[in-house]
Amino acid sequence: MRLLEDTPAHVVRALRPLVGAEATAEAPGTAMEAGDLEQAVWVRLLERLDGDGPPPDAARWVKSAVRAEARRARRTAARELPYGQEPSADPAGSPECTALRAERRLSLRAAVARTPGNCPRLLTAMLSPDDPTYREIAGTLGISQGSLGPMRSRCLGCLRRMLTAEVGAPERGGKER
Repeated sequence: MRLLEDTPAHVVRALRPLVGAEATAEAPGTAMEAGDLEQAVWVRLLERLDGDGPPPDAARWVKSAVRAEARRARRTAARELPYGQEPSADPAGSPECTALRAERRLSLRAAVARTPGNCPRLLTAMLSPDDPTYREIAGTLGISQGSLGPMRSRCLGCLRRMLTAEVGAPERGGKER
C-alpha cells in the first residue's frame, strides 16, 4: 500500500482500517486490549512520520508494528508481579527460609524420635537422604517387605496425630483454634 499524500492526517485516514483489523487480530494473544494495542501502533506511526516520513510499504509496516507491540506486551506481562509482591533472586535460598527449613527438619526428627515401637527406626529410614527402596528398608529393619506398607501407614498416622496435637489444625476458613 503506497500512500499518495504524505500528510499525517491522510496517512492516519488511509491506515485506520488496517491498523484496527491487525490490532483486533493480535490482541487475544497479548495482555492488551485491541484498542490499547492499536493506540501503541499509532504512537509508533506518528513518531515515524515526524522523523522518517511515511513507510514505503505501509501495510507491511503496520503488520510488523502491531506484532512488535504485541510481543512487547507479552514480555511485559510475563515480568509483571501482582501488587504487593517484591521480586527476589531466590526466595527459597534466603537466610530466613534456610533457617525455617532447618528448624522444621529438627522438629520433624524430634517428633519421629518420640513415636512408639519400631516407628522411629522405620520413619528415620524413610527420611534418609539416600532414598532407599522398600526392599532395602525391610532388610535394614529385619521385617518382610509386605508388612512394611501397613507399618508405614500406622507410623505416619501416629506421627500425624502427634504433630496435629502439637501444632493445632486450622479451622475451616483458615482460622487457628
